[in-house]
Amino acid sequence: MPISPRFLCAQLALLLVLAACMESEDSLPNMVVILVDDMRFDEFGAAGHPYIQTPNIDRLAAEGAYFVNSFTVNPLCSPSRATLLTGQHAQYHGITDNLARDALSHELATFPRRLQENGYDTAFFGKWHMGNDDSPRPGFSTWAGMRGQGEAIDPTFNLDGRRERIDGYVTDVMHDLASDFLAADRDGPFLLYLSHKGLHPNVFQADDGSAADLPEGQTRSGFIAADRHVGMYAGAEQPRRPNFGIAPTDKPSLRRQINQMPALGRETVTPDRTIEQRHEMLMAIDEGIGRLLADLEASGTLDNTVVVFTSDHGYWYGEHGLGAERRMAYEEGIRIPLLIRYPARVDPGTRPAPMALTLDLAPTMLDLAGLEQTEVRHGRSLLPLLAGETVEGWRDSFMIEYYSDTVFERMDRMGYKALRTENHKYIRYEDLQDMDELYDLNDDPYELSNLIAEPSSTALIATLDAELDRLIQSTSR
Repeated sequence: MPISPRFLCAQLALLLVLAACMESEDSLPNMVVILVDDMRFDEFGAAGHPYIQTPNIDRLAAEGAYFVNSFTVNPLCSPSRATLLTGQHAQYHGITDNLARDALSHELATFPRRLQENGYDTAFFGKWHMGNDDSPRPGFSTWAGMRGQGEAIDPTFNLDGRRERIDGYVTDVMHDLASDFLAADRDGPFLLYLSHKGLHPNVFQADDGSAADLPEGQTRSGFIAADRHVGMYAGAEQPRRPNFGIAPTDKPSLRRQINQMPALGRETVTPDRTIEQRHEMLMAIDEGIGRLLADLEASGTLDNTVVVFTSDHGYWYGEHGLGAERRMAYEEGIRIPLLIRYPARVDPGTRPAPMALTLDLAPTMLDLAGLEQTEVRHGRSLLPLLAGETVEGWRDSFMIEYYSDTVFERMDRMGYKALRTENHKYIRYEDLQDMDELYDLNDDPYELSNLIAEPSSTALIATLDAELDRLIQSTSR
């Protein structure tokens, strides 16, 4: 019986549709997100640091996009981590501080949940750090989470609901787990979310998961590098920014007398050895990135994998006399690294200049997966910028949030909403009277001259106030 031309055409059309579907499915990118704790924007070689050796981080910058104006909207760990996962401001997602937000963190509308629902094999390894609950969170097919801050040496992980203490240095252990995940057989794309303990100090965890004093006889505390890197940068000459050790005489909020705390200045800067130890911690992270890239290359999936490298917020090395209080809205606290390698969409050496935010990660990853933004996302997909497009009206300003907590005495009653534009920084304290701050970032990039009381600033403050109010209202529930 002869086959009709109409039947042949129908069959050919069906085959073309199936082929298109298969091509679309195969082209879905894999994703690797590498999140470093407390890493500043200037702490790697490609950023111009004079002595830190980060060949693998630098490779990401050379082979992908290096966002030179990238910021956190929450200079505090837990809120920033929730924002990275959701693309939402803290006042919307509700993770506003580092306290026990365990239950709420199970409810977040994260981008990994959407990816998992749409065929991605998803894994989380490391610090969840929204409370001390280490149990698996929705959206991850594979889970290896640490309780609270986790431990630097012989860490305990919750492995898909079962706790296990694993011998070794925490960064190496995490990369071993990541290598195993990458080597697994799978039919579809994957997401690996690697959330490092470094560059955070080691904090002993009591049985209930709360921070506690180190037990008697324990000597390894603070910023702990892998043994092979200890002392690598001892005695290195530290680069200093012009606001290093400068007493903040123009900042009433930082001049408050609180109990017996010393006045900020040269005597309160971060010790050089602490800075060196943080950079020694970074070495295992950089080595691990090299391992990940080698694993992806060996499996033939490297160039179909989006690799993102970033941080939750910055850190103080003595700017304005500040040390560990990284909750402030000054540039050293809010500027972060953001590198994205994905040859299919990003030319090597791309340097987007527009402001990119922690809010943008979630919508970008969903866009790369071809998924619509069905949940509230306050950020924007970075894909046009990755493609080198000029986007008119991309972003003229953004809001920074901090909600008071009691961890650092100096930050008591220091809750604020701040506005950062291309030219200005405006900090409006919510619990303090007559202590607001205004900086002209063009003339004063190191924020050494508070213009809030200048008569000539009155009209500008009114404009910035209105813009800040607009952003608060547009991102509230």
